[in-house]
This record gives sequence, C-alpha cells and structure tokens, in this order.
Amino acid sequence: MNDKMTNDKIVLLETNIDDCSGEILGYTIDKLFEAGAKDAWFSPIFMKKNRPAYALSVMCKPEQEEALIKIILKHTSAVGIRRSKLDRIIMDREPTTVDTPYGPVKANHFTYGDIEKVSIEYDDAKRLADEADAPICGILK
Repeated sequence: MNDKMTNDKIVLLETNIDDCSGEILGYTIDKLFEAGAKDAWFSPIFMKKNRPAYALSVMCKPEQEEALIKIILKHTSAVGIRRSKLDRIIMDREPTTVDTPYGPVKANHFTYGDIEKVSIEYDDAKRLADEADAPICGILK
C-alpha cells in the first residue's frame, strides 16, 4: 500500500472579464491549454453595476506563469491578473490498461494511502467508441 503523499507547487491566475465575446474567450482557453496550462475555466459572475461577466481562472506550474499571463493579456480585454501560489496534494499516478468489451483502453491508476481509483483516458475511450460505433458511456464505466 502506498502511504506517501505527493505535493507540488502550482500558481492560480485569475481575472474578471466583462467585455469579450464568447469566441474570444474560447480561443483564449485553447491558447492557454496549448501553452501548457494544467487547467483553465470560466465562471459566470456579476461585476459592479450588476454587469454580467466571467472570471477566468488558470492553474499552471510556476515556470509556465509568465507565458500564460502574456496569453491572457494579449488575447482578452484583461488589464490585470491576480496571482496565488498554492501547494497542491495530488494522488500518485501510474499508467495502466483496462479491458472493455470493445478492447483494451488506456487508463490511470491513482493511489493516496489506502484510497485507489482508476480513470479511463477519454481520448482512448472515444477512439474505441468510434471504431466500434458504440456509446462511449459503455467504455467509460
């Protein structure tokens, strides 16, 4: 049994945006992931005077921070970014394969002390579903 805890350092970048189109925001998320963001998302918010807006949040490794800040400032109307340095606890991960009725699929086996999880890789499951003309929900179970 694995009793070790895995820690790493991450940076959370955040900004509020109230004057960009959905196309611009979607493009920006794509650019952030292409540049190595660990995760990125928009949350609907209301700003002053009840203006509808979005909060952009981006999780990244410290060494990616500057490149991602430049993407946000270049591709959105943001003029400032909040930054938080965080410690993150993550489960240990080991690649594995899971047999399904449609064939083997890549997965990850996660452990944290006595807790275990297996998560199938979506892209591999999608490929199997497409090849078999089967519903993906039957592979992802």
